[in-house]
Amino acid sequence: MENLIGFTQTVKVGCGLDIHQNLIVATVSPGQNQYETKEFEAFTSSLKELSIWLVEKGVTHVAMESTGIYWKPVFNILEENFEIILVNARHIKNVPGHKTDKKDSKWISKLLLAGLLKGSFIPKQDIRELRDLFRYKKKLTAQNSSEKNRMIKVLEDANMKISTVLTDVHGISGTNIINDVIDGYCDVDSLMKHIHFRVKANRDSIRKALEGKITNHHRFMLKVMRKSIQDRDVLISEIETQIEIATAKYTLEIELLQTIDGVGREGAIGIISETGANMNQFPNEHHLSSWAGLSPGNNESAGKKKAPRLSRVTAT
Repeated sequence: MENLIGFTQTVKVGCGLDIHQNLIVATVSPGQNQYETKEFEAFTSSLKELSIWLVEKGVTHVAMESTGIYWKPVFNILEENFEIILVNARHIKNVPGHKTDKKDSKWISKLLLAGLLKGSFIPKQDIRELRDLFRYKKKLTAQNSSEKNRMIKVLEDANMKISTVLTDVHGISGTNIINDVIDGYCDVDSLMKHIHFRVKANRDSIRKALEGKITNHHRFMLKVMRKSIQDRDVLISEIETQIEIATAKYTLEIELLQTIDGVGREGAIGIISETGANMNQFPNEHHLSSWAGLSPGNNESAGKKKAPRLSRVTAT
């Protein structure tokens, strides 16, 4: 999530946070070589106490590591009152052998005052919520795909070679065949009635592929997997409705993105959910590409260049 824009604002009173699952260590630095450290629990009530304490100390900027998901509840409480700088953990490593929670928070505070931190890109709340919806939909869709593959394996175990004669086992023909098998109708002549006339495979090959040895165990497994897929389909439908509501204000941006070759509506919504619609946080297209992990960095030592690698292929 790193935005490669350096943080250049002058900070008069800053705070460095060392964040853990159950503990927040805060160091306030009203000036060089002036530090005050306090510990807070990670509960909401404690985070509100942290916010009040920072306001009393005149803090304007808060810096913290992007540690897993633990930074998110802290950000949600503090974002209303302070400028939050979320920092890549690789950029604020302290001197080895001197690592404690208090020293870590003090070190972050020092870097903040010195203007040496690069803030990560954090989109607005509505984009963050859209991102959660879109990513969860992708996760459910992937789980459905895995479940459909398991159904094919069960059919193979029953020696029904449907996948060799049907391009899409879970199309209309394949779905009707599987439903009949689950219901106990395994007669080849009956199953052949579900084969669409557009299926290109030879009819004799299809008949051979539909003949298998189906047991009650196979039927049970297929039934459970079908139910699992149907349940996820309901959830995906609900999420899609919520996504439509969340993207209503970005209709123009989604339409413009679809003018790019290879980008459909689903891809356009995915881009918006990751980057937002405001590109001002990226000075140019190179910064956007670097943030997305599509621009490999340099790794050279002793005149030899090592093969660079992408930090991530796509946003997920």
